[in-house]
Amino acid sequence: MQNTLKDQIKKKIVAAYSALASKEKIDPLELKERISMVLEEILKQHDYRSISEEEKNRITQELIDELTGYGPLEKLLQDPRITEIMVNGPKKIYAEKDGKRTLTGITFEDSNQLMYLIHKMLALTRRHVDEFNPYTEVGLQDGSRANIVIPPLALDGPILTIRKFLKEINTVEDLINLGTLDRRMADFLIGCIRARVNIIFSGATGCGKTTTLNVLSSAIPNEDRIITIEDTAELRMNQEHVVRMEARQKSVEGKGEISIREIFTNSLRMRPDRVIIGEIRGAEALDMLQAICSGHTGSLAVLHANSPKDVIYRMETMILTSGIPISLQAIHRQIATSINLIVQQEQLLDGSRKITNITQVGALKGEEFTLEDIFVYEMEGIAGDGKVKGAWHATGVLPSFYNLFTKAGVTLPKEMFNKG
Repeated sequence: MQNTLKDQIKKKIVAAYSALASKEKIDPLELKERISMVLEEILKQHDYRSISEEEKNRITQELIDELTGYGPLEKLLQDPRITEIMVNGPKKIYAEKDGKRTLTGITFEDSNQLMYLIHKMLALTRRHVDEFNPYTEVGLQDGSRANIVIPPLALDGPILTIRKFLKEINTVEDLINLGTLDRRMADFLIGCIRARVNIIFSGATGCGKTTTLNVLSSAIPNEDRIITIEDTAELRMNQEHVVRMEARQKSVEGKGEISIREIFTNSLRMRPDRVIIGEIRGAEALDMLQAICSGHTGSLAVLHANSPKDVIYRMETMILTSGIPISLQAIHRQIATSINLIVQQEQLLDGSRKITNITQVGALKGEEFTLEDIFVYEMEGIAGDGKVKGAWHATGVLPSFYNLFTKAGVTLPKEMFNKG
């Protein structure tokens, strides 16, 4: 009965107060008043049994969440400890909280309600889903990222995966307090960014690499012209001179697709001081390497890989499978002369996210790369409470690009790299 009542209220609200419901931002207090009026009106006109104030309040709040926010997911999105939400059809919703994934008791009424939410997420973007284009990815207004898959690809109802933008992680101090890295490593990475070192942030999905890049990018001088290029907008720069660009999906007619590679090529004509790529996925890997070689230093990029060595292998594979006529030896030379540093991040057994390797890319020895760890995280065991025990250590390797710090006026004592 309550779902039928809720549907009636929703239809009346949308029909009678369409101007209110179509606002980009709806005043929750105004909406609550309208819902209460419609609720009382329906209760008087129809033969519903008496419902309690608690039930009225619940129905009202659910409608407010659905019309102003994200319906059943609103509470999960507002919980600062939840980092990811996974909707596997209307009746199974998982959430990752404090690094642990659990099944919540929250459900959608049916697939239609879930699809209503999906279309609402897409409404303010250029993205779309239908049976011919059954998946997409979209950035939400708060900076979170949503991946959407619908039938016929999704067999048990629409699938929605939301990677939340964590508002409370804004500074290097936040990363240090969370145990992502220590002070010595933070000072080193900040110095690297100021000295225009070219850095790849690497790791598996959900390990926090984009968050780390976001925070450390605050070290880029405010006067620099920064161009960000992403498949789905996630990066949040605090500087004034920022140009944000996003790849475009093909239209319903199958036209108009614009790739990251095409945007990157054009961005080099826009006089950037820094180019930041949200994720390297294909042939743009070679374009970025060539751009760095031609003077566009200080580039930052994200890449999915399980280790610093895998970063090299993945870049090789991306370039070789792109159809660009280039030899493996030439690719190796490009990588060796372009990439200075790989920052590897992992999510550990206890759910914590840590930088496990800061690795420099050295010169070629024959056909092999020399990858040298500058800082490493060494795991020592698991404590009784399930927390991972470990510590960061310097390996004693002095960065081969140390002279860049002096040129940029960055003071980093050589002693900070002493082993231990």
